[in-house]
Amino acid sequence: MTRLQVTQVRSGVGRRQNQRDTLRSLGLKRIGDVVVKEDRPEFRGMVDAISHLVDIKEVD
Repeated sequence: MTRLQVTQVRSGVGRRQNQRDTLRSLGLKRIGDVVVKEDRPEFRGMVDAISHLVDIKEVD
């Protein structure tokens, strides 16, 4: 199954609370943090909500 590599590239400071909560739920705390998650619809939705704060890359 494909995995998503999500890297935080912008800060959550000054963003709405739901966007900060989404960053935290994905396990991202600071700029440069990287997490690898399964490519599932619930993670895709979370990443789409904060796409302006993260870089997404598909890895196998």
